[in-house]
Amino acid sequence: MKNYINGINPYIKDIFLALFTASMFSAFIYFEHFGLTCKLCNSLFAVVAIASLLYSSKRVVLFSGFFIGLLWFYWIGFSFKYYGMGTWVEPLVALGFALIYTLFFGTLALTKKVYIRALILFGLSFIEPFGFNWMKIELLFVESYFGISKLDLAFILTALALPSFFKGRYKYAPLLLISAALSFSHQELKLPPLKIDLASTNLKQDEKWDRANLPRIINMNLSSIDDAINEGYDVVVLPESAFPLYLNHDPELLYYLSEKSKDISIITGALISEKGRHFNVTYHFHDGNYTIAKKMILVPFGEYIPLPRFAQKWVSDTFFDGASDFSVASTPTDFTIKGVKFRNAICYEATKDELYLNDPQYIIAVSNNAWFLPSIEPTLQRLLLKYYSKKYGTIIFHSANRAGTAIIK
Repeated sequence: MKNYINGINPYIKDIFLALFTASMFSAFIYFEHFGLTCKLCNSLFAVVAIASLLYSSKRVVLFSGFFIGLLWFYWIGFSFKYYGMGTWVEPLVALGFALIYTLFFGTLALTKKVYIRALILFGLSFIEPFGFNWMKIELLFVESYFGISKLDLAFILTALALPSFFKGRYKYAPLLLISAALSFSHQELKLPPLKIDLASTNLKQDEKWDRANLPRIINMNLSSIDDAINEGYDVVVLPESAFPLYLNHDPELLYYLSEKSKDISIITGALISEKGRHFNVTYHFHDGNYTIAKKMILVPFGEYIPLPRFAQKWVSDTFFDGASDFSVASTPTDFTIKGVKFRNAICYEATKDELYLNDPQYIIAVSNNAWFLPSIEPTLQRLLLKYYSKKYGTIIFHSANRAGTAIIK
């Protein structure tokens, strides 16, 4: 019995250490989610989490990656039920992401040398498994006293790794280098000279795409536009797919919105179908006319399959009922409203560097977060938008269904 206990205890200890590490690595998300954000706590916890990944045993690192994957991305499988699959798939998808990030952070377990782990972790900050970039190591510092640049991350990793080279009285003196990553300045971003109404809808995903609800949804959107007009707004922004239909196939509604746009600029999400190709788009109605911005960056496994071509069709047909076949634009689209230029962004692409080409001053982003509620997904999205706002000096006007509507700067 004693040998059995001795054999089990190290695993239990390692699991608890891994849970601690993953909790420190994820705390800033949950603090934000529950309205408890504390920059000092976020700063300390982030440093502790990274130090733990650098100095823990290989087994703790592997377990930590597993729990980090769960804490960050347990919610991704929630959307699968809307493709006709049961809730049984949700834990499988969560497990899949936990295993992906076990391997992701598991690369640190290839060595015990702290400085090599620091180099690997810095390298991991450039890696996006399957093109999905929501695991950003720098994101730990977005609501902290540290900067969010690669250089800031390098200073922190260097400061934490250097004590492994020293012994004695001044072993921890290199930790002072971490002060080089501190950032107390706040860039003041100037709002545009326009009054912008960010409409927030509250439709559940199954309600949104039920054809029986379409008249009610259309009337609700039109009421939001009328309210914005009555309140003297220059622009009204409705969420992604606010009109859950192929709007280019509804000339009557197009005409009505075009007429309304003589009183207010209208930006709204919808779909279009052209020659058998489907696009997730944003419409901009202005002065009786409209332009269309097609989505440039699709969601991995939601709107495209990041697998070899021979596997793409089978996965799309088998798991997504052929729904993961959206087409894309080749470049970002800008709208100009009363002389002010706005970059268009549809949900996921607002969290991709490619969308920020040429450092746009303003972005109008639309999202539908009903796919993943209830979960931390809107909170993680908001933190990512804050990260990109800081990185590029961009103000983001975000209109979302269910959760996430805000001006981010």
